[in-house]
Amino acid sequence: MFARRLAEDAARIQAHFDHVLAGADPLPVTQAMAYATEGGKRLRGFLVLESARLHEVAPDRSIWPATAIEALHAYSLVHDDLPCMDDDDLRRGRATVHRRWDEGTAVLAGDALQALAFELAAHPDCGPASVRADLALSLARASGAQGMVLGQALDMAAEQAPEPLTLAQITRLQAGKTGALIGWAACAGARLAGAEIAPLARYASALGLAFQIADDILDEEGDMEKAGKRLRKDAEAGKATFVSLLGLEGARARANELVAKAEAALDPYGLRADALREAARFVISRDS
Repeated sequence: MFARRLAEDAARIQAHFDHVLAGADPLPVTQAMAYATEGGKRLRGFLVLESARLHEVAPDRSIWPATAIEALHAYSLVHDDLPCMDDDDLRRGRATVHRRWDEGTAVLAGDALQALAFELAAHPDCGPASVRADLALSLARASGAQGMVLGQALDMAAEQAPEPLTLAQITRLQAGKTGALIGWAACAGARLAGAEIAPLARYASALGLAFQIADDILDEEGDMEKAGKRLRKDAEAGKATFVSLLGLEGARARANELVAKAEAALDPYGLRADALREAARFVISRDS
């Protein structure tokens, strides 16, 4: 069920991107925006759509925030790949935006994708004004200096720190860098329905951390061709990771514990949340 829904949702999100960007002027920046939003697992968008299905929210409403979170994620990757950040040449198996165009175009494309994310989250088709305001406000908090950007800043600071980060520090860093957007995505369906977000927030907290541990494991022993990006860069930089602190087997054990915790958080929804349970298992078994 999960694999089918993930693929179907990815196709729906891509079609919505195509629709939203169709009328844009054919400039390098808009071409780069479209390029940056192509491909990927679309896990964050899936979490929006699936949490909406869990709350019986119509797909023509949930597709807007689902595309919004993928636009924001794409912006973060474009900027993260820049020479002043991670300086990567490869993303999703092809040239990064600044390599395909140039650094200035990549900066502007990322800026425009961030703005587009809030435009989509606040679109009238999402629902009443109160719902749209809640989506936009919570997305701002998840993506800014209280969330993803905080995590990125802590990551950059760690590169200059005299000592490697502790496990508690890495956990805090990744709760922002990776977990904040996953948390917003998983709770979006409840926000659309005006429902309680606490169970999905607990689910997402465990899911986001498991996702990052799986990324650290992939960086250590994954295949670059399957991953579609440069690997081993954290080890080369001497950065502390979950793997360097816990070891491979310890990291796997911790990821499995988090998946169990994520699944347990879904108990209030019963069997209706099985696709979300499968998603939790997927994040620690993927090869990209």
